[in-house]
Amino acid sequence: MTEVRDTRDGGADSRPRLPILFEDAHLVAIDKPAGLASVPSEGVAGRTCVSELRVSHPTATPVHRIDRDVSGVLLFALDEATRTALERQFRDRSIDKTYLAVVSGVPRPPAGTIRKPISDLGKVARIGGVRGGGRGAHAVTHYKVVDRLGPASLVEVCLETGRYNQIRLHFAAIGHPLIGERKYARGGESLVRFRRVALHAWRIAFEHPVTRVRVELEARPPHDLRGLIDELRAAR
Repeated sequence: MTEVRDTRDGGADSRPRLPILFEDAHLVAIDKPAGLASVPSEGVAGRTCVSELRVSHPTATPVHRIDRDVSGVLLFALDEATRTALERQFRDRSIDKTYLAVVSGVPRPPAGTIRKPISDLGKVARIGGVRGGGRGAHAVTHYKVVDRLGPASLVEVCLETGRYNQIRLHFAAIGHPLIGERKYARGGESLVRFRRVALHAWRIAFEHPVTRVRVELEARPPHDLRGLIDELRAAR
């Protein structure tokens, strides 16, 4: 049995600041807006997804993170047992995560796998190892071009591993940085301008830790990303 929820109809919600995709007594999933940090951290002041959600769900604890500039599905546990079980699924790579990205150019081949190790250096990361030894952590990204948009491509991305900034690093490393990428793009920004990284956590699927039902959640790409895609399609 599979339980499917999405936000494509934009249904009303009593907590409009953080749209709820799914909630029960054990977990809650939100549609994170771009520009809002997932959790409090050094250099992050004011609102975060955690602070906003805990107004209505005081025990909410994130079980994964997505970058401040990235939108989409974000999971929170409401009790310790659920948190432990979901974190185990992330470690076991049994949670399916699918992203939508707009990248510069057209990746070749149009469907493939990027396997490049990543070293986490704190607020940044890099492909490969670090000075003084170390080869970096194993990192694998699967992708498929779903639409060619002139100077860019709409790509569906599935993560086999979940390293820091993995999607951004991997596409920059193969010469197709994400539109809006300023941190890892080689040779400066893309000719296509966008105010943030064009990346959206589109779908997530996992086994509910208590009911054992498979839950599939989908968050519609936000207005700014849909606008970018529409503009590129109109211009091609």
